[in-house]
Amino acid sequence: MNKALFLDRDGVINHDPGDYTYSLKEFTILPTVMHALQLAQSKGYKIILITNQGGIAKGLYTHESVEEIHTFFRQECAQHNIEITAIYYSIDHPEIGNSISRKPHSLMVQRALQRYNIDPKASFMIGDRDRDVQCAEGAGVRGIKMEVNGPLLDYVQSIL
Repeated sequence: MNKALFLDRDGVINHDPGDYTYSLKEFTILPTVMHALQLAQSKGYKIILITNQGGIAKGLYTHESVEEIHTFFRQECAQHNIEITAIYYSIDHPEIGNSISRKPHSLMVQRALQRYNIDPKASFMIGDRDRDVQCAEGAGVRGIKMEVNGPLLDYVQSIL
């Protein structure tokens, strides 16, 4: 079986301004992210992003704008020889309707566990909100809460 490092996006990978990250011009990768991902990958972890993108349901931005950000992020990672195994995102928002695909529910993590033959007991999820930890733990993965816009490398070093 494989092991994975699951990561929330906004506030963990990129600067979270406190509202939605709508566009590529607002997407700023945090300083220690590439080193953290390189370390995880060197230890054999698959890297998988798990993110709520409820602004789509609210009509604030589109799938295309999310995909543009994710394509840019994958390209930046590739320049550092980092492979992003997968990016899962939920378009739902509780103001629009209930969905089990949105964190804190664990459906996105469960899908990744199944698709990539990942051992949940050998895997971790780092997020900056309680819902990230709840999502991870609902799938049997250890959840770790970090500070918003914090140094991801410090957290990755502490668990690997």
